Amino acid sequence: MFHSFPVRVYYEDTDMAGIVYYANYLKFIERARSDWVREKGIDQTRMKEDEGVVFAVRRVEADYLGSAKFDDELVVETRAIGVTGARLVMEQIVKRDEEVLFQAMVTIVCINETGQAARLPANIRLMLH
Repeated sequence: MFHSFPVRVYYEDTDMAGIVYYANYLKFIERARSDWVREKGIDQTRMKEDEGVVFAVRRVEADYLGSAKFDDELVVETRAIGVTGARLVMEQIVKRDEEVLFQAMVTIVCINETGQAARLPANIRLMLH
């Protein structure tokens, strides 16, 4: 089951050719992940305060398959592929209608305030399934 997050392409998202600048897809999927986490009932500010950990991207494997242009209406689909004690792996797809323009596998980990890897809190792991 995918979480859907709508994105409209603004002028600031495009490059000189009038297409979405490649790095902006990473911004789009970040917004969608944050929305997905919020919908799961996870308050990231409270997680930091109570558990002393925050989410951090460990790895992104991305494929650029098409080009979005100014004023396109896109949808970012997000789903969890796997959750373990140490990481969350997610698939994220950016579409225009049914055309897949971008897809990524993103590995998320938790880090503590010193930047060291930390286990995902058990209560958070349960919420992510």
